[in-house]
Amino acid sequence: MQQKNTVTYAWAASMAADERGHYPISLLKLALSKSGAAYQAQASKHDMPQWRTLRHVQMGKELDVVWTFTTPEREKDLLPIRIPIDRGLLGWRLLLIKATDTDQFAQFDNVEQLRALRSGQGHDWPDFPILRANGFNVSPSSSYQGLFAMLARGRISYFPRSLTEIESEVQSHQQQGLVIAPRWVLNYPAPLYFFVQKEKTSLAAAIERGLLMAMKDGSMRQLFLQHFGAAIKQAKLDQRSVVQLNNPYLSAETPLQRSEFWFSPALGY
Repeated sequence: MQQKNTVTYAWAASMAADERGHYPISLLKLALSKSGAAYQAQASKHDMPQWRTLRHVQMGKELDVVWTFTTPEREKDLLPIRIPIDRGLLGWRLLLIKATDTDQFAQFDNVEQLRALRSGQGHDWPDFPILRANGFNVSPSSSYQGLFAMLARGRISYFPRSLTEIESEVQSHQQQGLVIAPRWVLNYPAPLYFFVQKEKTSLAAAIERGLLMAMKDGSMRQLFLQHFGAAIKQAKLDQRSVVQLNNPYLSAETPLQRSEFWFSPALGY
């Protein structure tokens, strides 16, 4: 029996209860199983901030694979597998607002009214410069939880969140009276890729081969809908006005023309 090479992914075993890791980990294991190569995925031993995981992967120290929102800098430092693992769902953004502002957002009839209001994002998140580049009035915050407090206190009017994140955030901040705004959804290309060390071309090729095989045989679709189908259905995108934004921070190699790689509201996948 062929011995399998261990691939350590940047998500500690101690974080197993955190649902954000469930889909990427399952997809990585699926891709490796279909790659035809002898790889076996395992969790990292230590929890660490993202900047450190990226550095460890770059250095080939303890970690082999990380998944993250791409930027030109990350593509320069690491080797990306340019297949958006969540089909770009990260870039489908519903608006978290105060319940008392629901009628106001329902009555808006153009995107300029959204641009005129102050929104919030993490100061070091890729979303922050994207929204700024599209003319939105965005306030930066150094604290994730601080953004919910800013919204509750009226310092910002809305907080764009991925449709895969927003429902759980509404539930976990019930005391602050936050809800999902009616009518609107923002969309911009936001590829979430697997990355490996530049020198690990064989591993990158195996992951890409496995992902393409999983797309072809339908197993990636099945996994995607298992994890995100309920959130997509709940978002009722067919009843919303889509505000299409540009992402000027993508590299020229981003596969924007590969429609089979990207989520389609019409298909629900």
